[in-house]
Amino acid sequence: MDAVNRSDDALRQRADYYTRIGNHHMTPLWEVLGALVPPQPRPPVLPHLWRYAELRDQVMEAGRLITAEEAERRVLILENPALRGQSSITQSLYAGLQLIMPGEVAPAHRHSQSALRLVLDGEGAYTAVDGERTTMRRGDFIITPAWTWHDHGNLGDQPVVWLDGLDIPIVRFLDAGFAERSEQQSQTPLRPEGDALARYGANMLPLDYEPRPSDPTRVFVYPFDRTQASLRAIAKGTPDAHHGFKLRYVNPATGASPMPTIGACAQHLPAGFETRGVRSTDGTVQVCLEGGGEARLSGPSGEHTWRFGPNDVFVVPSWHTLQLRADRDSVLFSFSDRPVQLALGLWREERL
Repeated sequence: MDAVNRSDDALRQRADYYTRIGNHHMTPLWEVLGALVPPQPRPPVLPHLWRYAELRDQVMEAGRLITAEEAERRVLILENPALRGQSSITQSLYAGLQLIMPGEVAPAHRHSQSALRLVLDGEGAYTAVDGERTTMRRGDFIITPAWTWHDHGNLGDQPVVWLDGLDIPIVRFLDAGFAERSEQQSQTPLRPEGDALARYGANMLPLDYEPRPSDPTRVFVYPFDRTQASLRAIAKGTPDAHHGFKLRYVNPATGASPMPTIGACAQHLPAGFETRGVRSTDGTVQVCLEGGGEARLSGPSGEHTWRFGPNDVFVVPSWHTLQLRADRDSVLFSFSDRPVQLALGLWREERL
């Protein structure tokens, strides 16, 4: 009984001590050390699948409720179920489905956040980046680097939808966000379409161009037809057991990621191919561009199995094992914060 009394007395003394130090805005490390320095990642993010066929009507409804000019950007954010209200699909990344209707313009602005666009649905829209337009075609991977002027317009006769991916949570965490609206609704074209791709994306560079390794790419569009051609060419070989045929997008001038905070990849899985399990520390957003199949995830949040098809989006949290099986020839696009983790020496992968 004396031992119990001494234990209760010790607990009361500790509780009183914690209250007193709390008044000085301090807290004991030993009470939270296990959560701060876990033996392996314990992401609060949950795996989730967004089926585009189920979302498209809601996306189109937004086009009837608010104009692109009113909204500035008419986007439905894909919020992770565990991060509601935080405008985040992972702890470090944002994703959303943006709609632009025929004849509309999403006004020019710029911001500290880096952004990517992946065209999913419709034809006739364009994106302009620092005075150069590019026509948006399905599967095209388009970049608006940090603090570059950009606007979007739809010169066609059908709605166009693309997936936005931004580093908003990273910039928000660092309290480094700035934004500015242009006095012009649309940028005046300064260069013909395709100029940046010709100057910086054809294994040649302007004579006086000396980029730093951390500079974002000047190639702001990676056409899907080029991606498909590269994947088809390497698919003549033997697939990697964990990734099939997978390539990462790079800044052609430096070999680094196109953006310092977001990395992106394209992956081809032959019909019937099944990958072995792989997990990594970068939470990843996956998009099916062609084909379809099954995704199996396992990790701290449990076991998950989904069927996926064209335009479906799913998120793989940090340190969750992913296995993919293709029902038919499939192409997937993915993006993550891997460049940040690599720069900080944090990225880790385990192939099972």
